[in-house]
Amino acid sequence: MKFGMHISSWLDGPDAAEAFEAAKAKVQWAEEHGFVWFSVMDHMIQIPGVGAPEQPILEGWTALAGLAAVTRRIRLATLCTAVGYRNPAHLAKIAASVDVISRGRLTLGIGAGFFEDEYRQYGWPFPPRPATRIRQMEEAVELILKMWSQPRTTFHGRYFHVQDAILEPKPVQKPRPPVMIVGGGEQMTLRAVARLGDACNLVRGDIAEIRHKLGVLRRHCDAAGRDYGAIEKSHVQQWLLARDAAAVAAKRERLAGGGPLRGFVGTVSEAVDLIGQYQAAGIDLLIHSDRNDAESRELFVSDIMPSFA
Repeated sequence: MKFGMHISSWLDGPDAAEAFEAAKAKVQWAEEHGFVWFSVMDHMIQIPGVGAPEQPILEGWTALAGLAAVTRRIRLATLCTAVGYRNPAHLAKIAASVDVISRGRLTLGIGAGFFEDEYRQYGWPFPPRPATRIRQMEEAVELILKMWSQPRTTFHGRYFHVQDAILEPKPVQKPRPPVMIVGGGEQMTLRAVARLGDACNLVRGDIAEIRHKLGVLRRHCDAAGRDYGAIEKSHVQQWLLARDAAAVAAKRERLAGGGPLRGFVGTVSEAVDLIGQYQAAGIDLLIHSDRNDAESRELFVSDIMPSFA
C-alpha cells in the first residue's frame, strides 16, 4: 500500500495570501515523510461538503506548477480536472509544461465534471446528461494522448477539434505521463478507465462498494483485452485521527464548528484495520484528503504507514 496527500481546502489560516506557502510546506513535509503522491483540487470555487463557495481557492494547475518547482521526488496531480474547464488541447499543453517543470512527476487526473454552479459562474456550457460529459472526457483524453506523442496533431472528434497542432516541448515522461480517470460509474466511467486510463480513483464508497467497483473494472478490462493489474487503483478520503476514543471525542467537538466531519473519524488502530481492508479489496494508493489537522498527518506517518511498509 502506498500513501498520498490531497488538498481539498486551501483555507489553512486567516490570510488567504499565504495559501500557497501553506501548500508548499505540506508538500515538502509529505515528500520527506514517505508519501508518494500529492494532489490538489482543481476548482474555481469551493465545492459543497468541503466549505462555503466563497472560501479562497487557488487555481489548481497554477498551484501545481509552483509545487513542482519546490519538490524533487513526489508525484503531483490534479484530483481532478473537469473536462469542461479547459480546451483539451490547451490542457495537454499545460500538463506537458508541468511535467517538464517537475522533471517527469505529473499524473493527469481528469473527470467528467459535476459542479453545475461552477460551470454557470465561469460561463462554461454544462451538458446536463452525465453520459455526454463522460463522452467529452474520453474524447479529451484521446486528443491529449495524441498531442503528447505526435509531432503535429490533427483531430476532428464529436466535441473537440485541432488542426496540425504543435505541442513542444513534449512531456519528460516516456512514453507519456499517466492518466488517472476519476469516478466510479459502472457503465461508462470504469469502461473508459479500462480503455484509456493508467489509474483510477474511486472517490466514494465503503469496502463493499469499492470491492464491487473494482470487480466491474476487471470485467471491463477483460472485455477490452487490458491487463487489470496494470491499472493503479486509488481511493481518496479524509482521515481524522487520534490515539484513543477520548481524544477522538474531543477532536470531534473541537472541529464540529467547521462543518460536517466527512470521511473516517476514529482511532489509529481503527484506521489501520480499515486501511487493511481497503488493501485487501485491491486499493494500491490511499490518498489522505487533508483537513488541515497536523496531528492526523503526524499519526499517519508515525503509526499507520509503518504498518503497511
